[in-house]
Amino acid sequence: MFDIGFWELAIIALVALLVVGPERLPKLAYTAGKWLGKGRKMLQQVKNEIDKEMKAEELKEILEEQKKQLNPLEEIVEETSETLRDFTQEANKSVRELEQQPTTGEPSQDRSDDTPK
Repeated sequence: MFDIGFWELAIIALVALLVVGPERLPKLAYTAGKWLGKGRKMLQQVKNEIDKEMKAEELKEILEEQKKQLNPLEEIVEETSETLRDFTQEANKSVRELEQQPTTGEPSQDRSDDTPK
């Protein structure tokens, strides 16, 4: 993150020792460490939230793609349903027409009656 090497840290520690003094330096180091830990924790939380948002956005995109892929399937199912409805209507119409035709009085030649019981 901040590309600080050993010598930079040594100079900062020496300046802090001169400015703060040897008595208060441990407390200052403790407080600085505490704040640094809090900052890292906050940064990690922000990164986690960003990752969650990105994953949620990716999931939304995947769902949209799947919906687009399902549309042709839904159309096929709808067309098949319409075809079956039309076929059923035509079959019912044909049955009604056959029922309305006058019978000639001749016995029907149904082969199921010829089978022994």
